[in-house]
Amino acid sequence: MRKWPIFLRGHEAAFQEWGGLPRVCLYDNLRSAVLERQGDAIRFNPTLLSFAAHYRFEPRPVAIARGNEKGRVERAIRFVRGNFFVAREYKDLDDLNEQAAAWCAGYASDRPCPEDPTITVREAFLKEKTSLLALPDNPFPSIESLDVSVGKTPYVRFDLNDYSIPHTHVRRILTVHAEPDKISILDSGKVIAQHKRSYDKGKQIEDDSHIQELKSAKKQAKHHSGQDRLAHACPSSLKLLNQAASRGYHLKTTVSTLLELLDSYGAAELEAAIVEALHREVPHPNSVRLCLEKQREIKQQPLPIRLDLPNDKRVRELTVSLPNLKDYDKLQGYSDE
Repeated sequence: MRKWPIFLRGHEAAFQEWGGLPRVCLYDNLRSAVLERQGDAIRFNPTLLSFAAHYRFEPRPVAIARGNEKGRVERAIRFVRGNFFVAREYKDLDDLNEQAAAWCAGYASDRPCPEDPTITVREAFLKEKTSLLALPDNPFPSIESLDVSVGKTPYVRFDLNDYSIPHTHVRRILTVHAEPDKISILDSGKVIAQHKRSYDKGKQIEDDSHIQELKSAKKQAKHHSGQDRLAHACPSSLKLLNQAASRGYHLKTTVSTLLELLDSYGAAELEAAIVEALHREVPHPNSVRLCLEKQREIKQQPLPIRLDLPNDKRVRELTVSLPNLKDYDKLQGYSDE
C-alpha cells in the first residue's frame, strides 16, 4: 500500500503534462492493477478502479505472455535509458527532474516519430492531443498517509528517515502525510510539523525551533530538579530562594551554589547555615557559605575538600565501603590483645 500514492501520482503527472488523458490505459499484470486473473475473468485492484472512475478512463490489462501488446512501452524504456540516463550527472532529485523536463521538451520531442519518420514526436502528439479526454476539475486524493508510533525521542521515522517534531508530542500515535515535496506530521488532525521530503536513507531532518524548544525545556527541567533536591534536603532553602528572588538575585546561580555546598557539607550543616542566613536577613549563597565556614571554625573542623567528579550518575552515586583495618593488622602479625 505504501507504493500506491507514487503509482497514482505518476499517472496524474503524465495527465497534467499532456493536458488530458487517453480513453484506455494498458497495464501489465502487476498487482497494482490486477489482483487475480482466471482466463478472461479479471479482478482489478479496487483502488485503481476508483482512480479510473475519477478520471473516466478504461483500465485494460494486456494478455499474458503477449510481448507485442506492450512492445512500444519496452522500446520507449530502452530509449530513455540509453539516451537520457547514460553518463548523466545530477546533484539531487530536483536537479534530475529539471534535466528530464528539458530533455523531454527538447531532444525527445524533436526526434523522428518511430511510426512515421516524416514527422517529429512533437507533431505526432499534437495530432493525437485532440482525442484526449478532458481532465476533471479536482485531482484524485493520492496523498500518502501513514500512522506512526513515536518513542521517547522527538522524531518521527518515515521512509527510512527521521523528521523532528515538538518534544511535547512524544510517546503518541501521529499521522504522516507525504507529498512529493514535503512531509506533514499531524496529531489528532492538527499539523504540528512540516519538513521538506528527503529521498535519502538514514537522514535526520530537523526544524531548528524544535531543537531550541527541547533545549529550553531541558534547562528548565534541570533547574526545577535542583530546586526539588534542595527542598527535600533543606526545607528552609525554599524560603531563602523566595527572598533571593524578591531581591533580584540570580536564581540559577543561587541554586547551583547551594547544591555545591550541599555536596560538600551535607544536608544537616547546610540547613543550619541557611537558617542562620535567614535570621541575619541576608538570603545570599555567599552568606550561607560564610555561616558554614564559621560553624566548622567553631567546631575546630577543617573545611571540606571539594572533589570534581564527572557528570555521570554511576560515579556520583557510587557507594564505597570502608575496608576493615583489622585485616591489615593480621597481615603484620598483630593481634587484638
